[in-house]
Amino acid sequence: MIKKGARDLPGNKARRVSFGKMKQEYKSRVYTDRPDYADFEPAAKFEAIKSIIAKRLREHPNAICSYSGGSDSDIMIDVIEQTRMIFGIPPIKYVFFNTGLEMQATKDHVKEVERKYGIEIEECRPKINIVNATRTYGIPFVSKIMSAGLSEWQKKGIPLSIADEYDRAEDKAEKRAELKERYPNCESVINFLCCCNSAGEPRPNIQLVINSSKYMKDFINENPPDFKISAKCCDYCKKQVAHRVQKEYDMIITGERRDEGGMRSVPRKDNTALCFTETSSGQYRLRPLYYVSDKDKAWYKDYYGIKYSAAYEVYGLTRTGCCGCPISYKAVDDLEKIRKYEPNVVKAAWNIFGKSYEYRMKYNEYKRLRTEQEKEMSANIDGQMSFEKNFPEVMP
Repeated sequence: MIKKGARDLPGNKARRVSFGKMKQEYKSRVYTDRPDYADFEPAAKFEAIKSIIAKRLREHPNAICSYSGGSDSDIMIDVIEQTRMIFGIPPIKYVFFNTGLEMQATKDHVKEVERKYGIEIEECRPKINIVNATRTYGIPFVSKIMSAGLSEWQKKGIPLSIADEYDRAEDKAEKRAELKERYPNCESVINFLCCCNSAGEPRPNIQLVINSSKYMKDFINENPPDFKISAKCCDYCKKQVAHRVQKEYDMIITGERRDEGGMRSVPRKDNTALCFTETSSGQYRLRPLYYVSDKDKAWYKDYYGIKYSAAYEVYGLTRTGCCGCPISYKAVDDLEKIRKYEPNVVKAAWNIFGKSYEYRMKYNEYKRLRTEQEKEMSANIDGQMSFEKNFPEVMP
């Protein structure tokens, strides 16, 4: 049994021993490098988190914290400010990155939080706003990974048919090498379309390939997009401005949680998906809520009486993020919830991302029909096999 304790040690691994077959099962470092406090009950977990924050802020007092106005940020800022009061830690820098497409509810809430805690949250804007970024580079579709893959495909002009060539090939490594020679400097696009790695080994079930979204290759082939696809708007409207502001600080604090899923739950080469890490640039990153579950978060809100922005409390959203971003599968539904209160924001989002919304709706319908067809075919085959089993052919 693994002992429980409130230690924040990178090497504090949860070891799983399987008796019997002793079969080794690969587990992401998100699970194997899991600190003990990650499995505490909410009250004890947040006390452990406060101790971790205090320790890290004492070690790296030149810290900056990104505040988005969302629910995770609200929990994070309350935990940090409680920690500061308890341990007598000096104030830290807070910053809010305004992409140029933000709900008034979010902007109002930032001011409310400033007044509540007696702090200043600096508003920073990108050099290239979201309108110009999307017009220049394209708009997101389905996910950042899918957007990046399709963007490269559009730029390189490689035919989707290479995936069929790869599927038919008996020697897939040889075919992958031949495709590399035929399309130089297109390694990532070939892997993306063929659902393989650079050695030619099939990798159909990872996030980095086109069919990580079911039937996507067939859908794109039958319904080519008539707009540029890219997630560069995130780079220009958030990441670049964040880097510019944060580069003078020793430690960056953000509110990511593993329970949000997607890339935030996947460890990367520079270890930037765990609670506390050092980046390749020498800066430190602290994600105090990384092991906070949805249940923990709900407990904290109720126990400490945290009030979220009107986007949650009035409009009925369950998360905010970048307003109207097509990467959210609920983007269109959320915009309808917002429409009654902020129609101009909804109009702006449709003007910027409308083609992606419509394309995703078309994809969802395509996927629904394909799924129904496959179920029907499977049922017919099962019925035929059952008939043949119950009524075998009588030989003369």
